Amino acid sequence: MAELKRKIDKFLVDWKNSKDKKPLIIKGARQIGKTTSIEKFGKENYTSFIEINYVSMPQFTQIFQNGYSTDKIIKNISLLNSDFKFIPGDTLIFFDEMQEYPDTATSLKFFHEDGRFDVICSGSLMGINYNQIHSNSVGNKEDYIMMSLDFEEYLWAKGYSNEQIEDLYKCMKEVKPLTNIEYDVMMSNFKDYIITGGMPEIVSTFIDNKNFSGILSLEQKLLADYEEDITKYAGGLDKSKILDAYKKIKIFLGNDNKKFQITKLRNGARNREYIGVIDWLDRAGIVNISYSLEHLEMPLKANYNPDNYRLYFSDTGLLIGSLDEESQKDLRNNQNFGTYKGALYENIVAEMLTKAGFDLFFYRDEQNKIEMDFIIRDEKSIIPVEVKASDNATYSLNKLIEEKQYKNVKYGIKLCNKNIGFNGKFYTFPYFMTFFLKRFLNEKKLEK
Repeated sequence: MAELKRKIDKFLVDWKNSKDKKPLIIKGARQIGKTTSIEKFGKENYTSFIEINYVSMPQFTQIFQNGYSTDKIIKNISLLNSDFKFIPGDTLIFFDEMQEYPDTATSLKFFHEDGRFDVICSGSLMGINYNQIHSNSVGNKEDYIMMSLDFEEYLWAKGYSNEQIEDLYKCMKEVKPLTNIEYDVMMSNFKDYIITGGMPEIVSTFIDNKNFSGILSLEQKLLADYEEDITKYAGGLDKSKILDAYKKIKIFLGNDNKKFQITKLRNGARNREYIGVIDWLDRAGIVNISYSLEHLEMPLKANYNPDNYRLYFSDTGLLIGSLDEESQKDLRNNQNFGTYKGALYENIVAEMLTKAGFDLFFYRDEQNKIEMDFIIRDEKSIIPVEVKASDNATYSLNKLIEEKQYKNVKYGIKLCNKNIGFNGKFYTFPYFMTFFLKRFLNEKKLEK
């Protein structure tokens, strides 16, 4: 299976070389490549790499029975496996599947104060519940949330170099159209990425096979695994309600306004009965939530309605896997990505914006017939982002930029199947350049 280069690789090396290195907790949804990346890093950068997996090695949950001091923990680990070697300054201890024994976090304060050994913990966001932890070592740990492959990592997996990717960004920065070959090749890669999603096993299978054979079954298995984990880790919440919400995401995305409504999940459903359900799906890394803005004013987080939101799959491959067989065939055989009322393009943009570090917001003003898919911001202005499945009129985008009442909107961005351009009011970028947006806005700010 193809070995994948991940952005966490550089983060881990920088972490190892940092002066005040704290124990690290790497969290994320299941099967996004956490364990593989940590194992690769540990074996390449330490003389001694000690891996403790609480699922396959449940006996190691006993190592904290005598307390959380480093010496007592090391002694108990050595009793259970005398082959482990503890070399001060050159040992990485990796506690995997931390959701099975979250009290592990309590030990991180002691490992940090001791300083002899580096420690990384990892686990599924579904199962990590900090309410279960006696002491979560505030100030003595660092958290890192990992996601599935973004489009840049996907391009790395396909063999593209940093130089080739940088050439794409240079065109974006200079607002210069890509060449026909650059555009066509990247758009083809992007359409493949929509279908495969960013889950490492699925991406590797696609690259190894050079076709979509087996991809659908892998996506469907992953969906089923998520359902199984929901029933396992839902805690005190009603598991059937979480499953209700999870299974209905695609239905709401297929609606015109894409608004997720608890009251339409089942007959008689009430919002108060589902308190905590959507937050759980969000914390588990399964969904990305986009909230409706009440007013186009800054700061954005102070102006959203927590009861009006849209849910997107955190990985678009899961949305693809959830579609009916006819839609699947249409996508693979006809590349008809404009179906499903633009939901595929909107979901992939939501995913790419989230992975780039943006919070998700949208805006809808029924009185003025304005609807904007996403709202982001730079240092001084609010930026409407329109996602178009086709290159048609942009009434809402023009209205937001031109009307004086939207004084915080200086320009906009349109994402569609069209080359780079700027018409004096909004930038046009092809969908696949969304992962550059954070960098583009930051560097645009520096040039002012």
